Amino acid sequence: MNVHLYTWLITAAVLVALLAVDVFVIGHNVHEPSMKEAGTFVGVFVALAVVFGLGVWATAGSRYAGEFFAGWLTEYSLSVDNLFIFLIIMSKLAVPRQLQQYALTVGIILALIFRAVFIAVGAAAIDRFSWVFFIFGAFLVYTAAKLVADYRNHGDDEEEVPENALMRFVGRRFPSTGEFQGSALTVVRDGRRHITPMLFVIIALGSTDLLFALDSIPAIYGLTQEAYLVFTANVFALMGLRQLYFLIGGLLQKLVYLSLGLSFILAFIGVKLVLHALHEYHWADWAPFGGEIPIWLSLTVIIGTLVITTVASLAVSARRHTP
Repeated sequence: MNVHLYTWLITAAVLVALLAVDVFVIGHNVHEPSMKEAGTFVGVFVALAVVFGLGVWATAGSRYAGEFFAGWLTEYSLSVDNLFIFLIIMSKLAVPRQLQQYALTVGIILALIFRAVFIAVGAAAIDRFSWVFFIFGAFLVYTAAKLVADYRNHGDDEEEVPENALMRFVGRRFPSTGEFQGSALTVVRDGRRHITPMLFVIIALGSTDLLFALDSIPAIYGLTQEAYLVFTANVFALMGLRQLYFLIGGLLQKLVYLSLGLSFILAFIGVKLVLHALHEYHWADWAPFGGEIPIWLSLTVIIGTLVITTVASLAVSARRHTP
């Protein structure tokens, strides 16, 4: 895929501007959006992603359009799973509803930063070392197995806020307030600076973003090695997440099989990466399609898995709540 520099610059400028409007302009008014407001913004951002994908189809062909849609759907699905962890964090740390939008805004910014770093590192590694696909593939298969194990051990541990060394260090070394002070991370009381619970929320969200960035970047590189498509799919996957959080906050808890669906998708992409690496070294003549799984098959597997997972989850949830 030959992408001219000016195309890169225009695309990056437009997408960053759209994301900035979503994060800084729309998100500047800290409030709990209505269902109508949230639904409108989510619909607009999804429509923009679809229009962009069709534009890729018109200008570069169906193969690259398929790679974009497969990457976008995978990243969007991982982002929805990320939202579920955000929901647990917000609940456990008792973040007021009117402040959750601010916390989500910071979380989205951190997610964009982490993904940008890993996209750059991943692209550099792929350009220099073909064997990195073995590492990416093995990591995704490991992540898939871990998701299955977490699902099987479904219990109180899954509901814990992911406290890390940084949270413990901050909690021990600095005095803190017992209540939120708006969106402030620190306040001064009696001449001494205190941290607020919002700082712990941001640390927890940042930790989650870092872990999901580690999963998402190898996953999308398993679907396309075009840095342009990797970048655009990730940005589109982050657009409207804050509104989506409020739109499907209750629905997230009903997607009981989402982690299993994601584990299957990640395992599939992991195997695809390993086969691709074998193909690069001419060791995959025995494999179907010569080791290069076509994008139409990847897109079919991703869409089919997400549809089955969603339908099965909603059906099970409906039965559980039927008197």
